[in-house]
Amino acid sequence: MTVSDPGTPEPRPATPGASSVEQLRKDGNELFKCGDYEGALTAYTQALDLGVTPQDQAILHRNRSACYLKLEDYDKAEIEASKAIEKDGGDVKALYRRSQALEKLGRLDQAVLDLQRCVSLEPKNKVFQEALRSIGGQIQEKVRYMSSTDAKVEQMFQILLDPQEKGTEKKQKASQNLVVLAREDAGAEKIFRNNGVQLLQRLLDTGEADLMLAALRTLVGICSEHQSRTVATLSVLGTRRVVFILGVENQAVSLAACHLLQVMFDALKEGVRKGFRGKEGAIIVDPARELKVLISNLLELLTEVGVSGQGRDNALALLIKTVPRKSLKDPNNSLTLWVIDQGLRKILEVGGSVQEPPGALTVTANSRMSASILLNKLFDDLKCDAERENFHRLCENYIKSWFEDQGLAGKLRAIQTVSCLLQGPCDAGNRALELSGVMETVIALCASEREEEQLVAVEALIHAAGKAKRASFITANGVSLLKDLYKRSEKDSIRIRALVGLCKLGSAGGTDFSMKQFAEGSTLKLAKQCRKWLCNDQIDAGTRRWAVEGLAYLTFDADVKEEFVEDEAALKALFQLSRSEERSVLFAVASGLVNCTNSYDYEEPDPKMVELAKYAKQHVPEQHPKDKPSFVRARVKKLLAAGVVSALTCMVKTESPVLTNSCRELLARVFLALVEEAEDRGTVVAQGGGKALLPLALEGTDVGQTKAAQALAKLTITSNPEMTFPGERIYEVVRPLVSLLHLNCSGLQNFEALMALTNLAGISERLRQKIVKEKAVPMIEGYMFEEHEMIRRAATECMCNLAMSKEVRVDLGSHAGGHAEVSVPCKCLCPR
Repeated sequence: MTVSDPGTPEPRPATPGASSVEQLRKDGNELFKCGDYEGALTAYTQALDLGVTPQDQAILHRNRSACYLKLEDYDKAEIEASKAIEKDGGDVKALYRRSQALEKLGRLDQAVLDLQRCVSLEPKNKVFQEALRSIGGQIQEKVRYMSSTDAKVEQMFQILLDPQEKGTEKKQKASQNLVVLAREDAGAEKIFRNNGVQLLQRLLDTGEADLMLAALRTLVGICSEHQSRTVATLSVLGTRRVVFILGVENQAVSLAACHLLQVMFDALKEGVRKGFRGKEGAIIVDPARELKVLISNLLELLTEVGVSGQGRDNALALLIKTVPRKSLKDPNNSLTLWVIDQGLRKILEVGGSVQEPPGALTVTANSRMSASILLNKLFDDLKCDAERENFHRLCENYIKSWFEDQGLAGKLRAIQTVSCLLQGPCDAGNRALELSGVMETVIALCASEREEEQLVAVEALIHAAGKAKRASFITANGVSLLKDLYKRSEKDSIRIRALVGLCKLGSAGGTDFSMKQFAEGSTLKLAKQCRKWLCNDQIDAGTRRWAVEGLAYLTFDADVKEEFVEDEAALKALFQLSRSEERSVLFAVASGLVNCTNSYDYEEPDPKMVELAKYAKQHVPEQHPKDKPSFVRARVKKLLAAGVVSALTCMVKTESPVLTNSCRELLARVFLALVEEAEDRGTVVAQGGGKALLPLALEGTDVGQTKAAQALAKLTITSNPEMTFPGERIYEVVRPLVSLLHLNCSGLQNFEALMALTNLAGISERLRQKIVKEKAVPMIEGYMFEEHEMIRRAATECMCNLAMSKEVRVDLGSHAGGHAEVSVPCKCLCPR
């Protein structure tokens, strides 16, 4: 058999009784020729599901391999080709496709074996001969490179391990070169095979921060996307040893260890997904077991007394990223269930930690919040009532063990744990509050003479006040107590917390102007005191955070918003605090800004329904007169002048569990409000808003991503995209914009996305190809027939610019049954 084009699926004569299989295969082949590789893949898969002969299976699997090659999913391409070869060992096309996949995966030694087999089967095939020559050259180049680096690697380690070279520039350069070498797979492999892990272990043993950093960063290169090297590294260094580097006092070393462990987790989780396969295809230790060993050591680290607070925070951050499912569509939450059974008490111990007792765990200002976020993610990852009931039972048993048998110190731990749950999985927190004696003890401890006891009790009262189940009880029993604490306490730390409790209760009506909890003017007085404490830099950041919490609730009131944006000192203090080490303030800052910009979702009530509600004597929410659009626009201007964009940009860059998806959504809402007016967009771009919006559009809640994408569209419409998103960043904008074309988005979002894509499509062929690759063309074509004239025009203008690409012209011509006329590029930036 002569293979003229080994990369194209070919038709095959139908066998009797296999008409549906043959039809699906033909459909797949047509779709493949048209460039619809996903569609072709679906057709071949449907054919396989019909129970075909081994010969047909081989053809379908190799056709699927061709699709995956085009889609650049080389792992799946190799797997599909291997399945075809299992059915037919002499399938030359399958062998060739597997060699292509292996070459892309960097496994040249295996790729050359498949190509040699191809040449032996078809000696005269020039395609195979050329491919074999090409891959042979690559292998020779790799061998030369590896040989030349042998001596370099050995020399670098000699310099780094030489005690005479301590602190020299030579040593610093050697460490930098080692890290750079490890970033390339060939260099990492060379270090690994030259006894590198053992030598890096010696660098870690020195205890010198610079050498430890060099060793950890080199190990990142060795383990990155390589499951078997990761397992081997853990075997040499010891899992416990690697994990416990997190707990060192040196912050840079702890962060480097955190990065290494994240890379290891990624490599092992990829191994679990693929089923025991390393990058080079070796069969190794079960990665799921190795994953659990790593997580078990992280859980152990949480409650180790000598561990630094930063190390504990890093361990919590890794657990947050690693344990819960990435998508609720994934049915397997076994890792979450295992962590709950094995480590829930340890997480609760961090969340319920109290600084006062000797021998207590070292925590930072962010540790308890990180524990709350982890608990919330674990709870959200549960699938059924039985799993949630087990979670509740474990939490309640832990709280009871401290509350009932450990005296006053135990009661404080129990109440602190309840606070942690109320900030995370609040259902569990509410149930814990209902345990016998808990709420009564909270109220009693609020009157304690010891500041530490008052702090724990008042914070619990504040968190409970925000939960609907307890708010009525606290309104009846706790308001007078909080007022008393606020007026009589001599300690600012107590007064500010009591004030936040009052703020929460005072804002229970939300934005409804008709539902005021306190007397006229009381809310403004509370807000004024919060701003005063916020601006007092003599108070520590942890205490000032509570002032921001209070303002986050009070800014539901439009009078408070107006006074707040007029207070330049308060805004400056707020933005400075958002950049501080006090990460737990981020959500409160974002909430306050959402309130000030009115960027929450609000729908004008139907006048007829309002009349009907009044007639039925039902409550009708009223909007504050100062929440009208003119007031909102004025507040936005003042926030921009105060530097809100720079503050938001810094918040987006935060690498902390506190920057949750909900927090990201709030930031995206604020950005969208800031770019609503075209004249403000230049200011947003100049202060880094465009760059900050990209991660918000790619990660977070669905609503948050949509809001950020719409903000990106507005910026792309009215400004030069090449200046707004310089360099490679401009290509990252395409995907968020295309996401706004989906039918679940509003007509305005569709229109703005089309206008933005029109601008991008007129810039370069590479951008047009990126838009095509994101499968936007069929959606744009569909909007050309939309009923709304503005959307129809925008889609037509966008298609005119895309038609400068030959691929789009051919596609349009095939749809139209003839030649597609090419239009002049359109650069329309506003609706006509």
